[in-house]
Amino acid sequence: MSKSALKTASVLAFERNLDVSDAYLWQTDSKAANKATSPSPVVIKEKSVRGTISNRLKNTITNDLAKLDAETEKANLQKVDSASLDENNDTLVARFSLKVLPFTGKPNVCNDQDYQKALEQVVTDYIDTQGVDELARRYAINVLNARWLWRNRVGTESIKITVKCNDQTIIIDDAKAYGLKNFNSDDANIRQVADWIKAGLNGDEFIILYVEAQAIIGYGQEVYPSQELILDTGSKKSKVLYRVSDRRGSEDNAGMHSQKVSNAIRTIDDWYPDAEFPIAVEPYGAVTTLGTAFRQPKAKMDFYTLFDNWVLNGDAPDISQQHYVMGVLIRGGVFGASGKE
Repeated sequence: MSKSALKTASVLAFERNLDVSDAYLWQTDSKAANKATSPSPVVIKEKSVRGTISNRLKNTITNDLAKLDAETEKANLQKVDSASLDENNDTLVARFSLKVLPFTGKPNVCNDQDYQKALEQVVTDYIDTQGVDELARRYAINVLNARWLWRNRVGTESIKITVKCNDQTIIIDDAKAYGLKNFNSDDANIRQVADWIKAGLNGDEFIILYVEAQAIIGYGQEVYPSQELILDTGSKKSKVLYRVSDRRGSEDNAGMHSQKVSNAIRTIDDWYPDAEFPIAVEPYGAVTTLGTAFRQPKAKMDFYTLFDNWVLNGDAPDISQQHYVMGVLIRGGVFGASGKE
């Protein structure tokens, strides 16, 4: 079938190739005499606090001293979850696993075989000419720089990273030496982790990485697990943190969502227009915390425009955008045309 006769499959979906687990949060003391002591879980506790009125008030209130006094005297009662290290522990220990699955370009679901052949050929050509080296290298840097700790990375005295794969182990004593703003770092440890990820994506061997961070944050300091989205608007608790286990006796153990860890690992896209910092590979370059889509369709730099031009018209984008498109396919998702207007 000629390229011009091809249409995007109405049903098209890819499974993710980087399978990330939840991150489990533990704690220990870096100065303990017995270093062999097993870490203990970070436990989520419930607090009831009396907060202050600090939200923006109407001008009719702020301009009237009596009304302002009356408003600020009101109790702002809140029930929240919180998580902290114990007073005798200064180190947060976070662990997750990352399974790397073969990336062949074959979709999980596709209802148009001619389209699927064209798609698989595009991916094959990319792998033959570019390989997954650059993608693997960037994923490796994000594993080693502890980006996946998110807010827990900020304000740490030091972070030690350990990565185990099969019978090999890599230890990084200073993860913060690897920057977050670019991917210029390069050393033997990065290359080793990248080689593991590359081997998994190429299907050369079974690859699962066991990653651990030991971050010294201070005795009794607050820890930041994932926060749950509360769909029940009748909840009396204003903040609910993620409990990683429902096993009896450990149901209050703190954790981070696998989606949050995964988002950090795939924060490799600095190929979008006027890029100032890396963002996670997303079809529209969406960063919800900034309320911005950095890959606008009108600029023709979004995934769907680049992907359709490449597969349907044979119009391959430049190399950096090819990396981006493949990064989105590795991320996985539903990309069919059935939802188009």
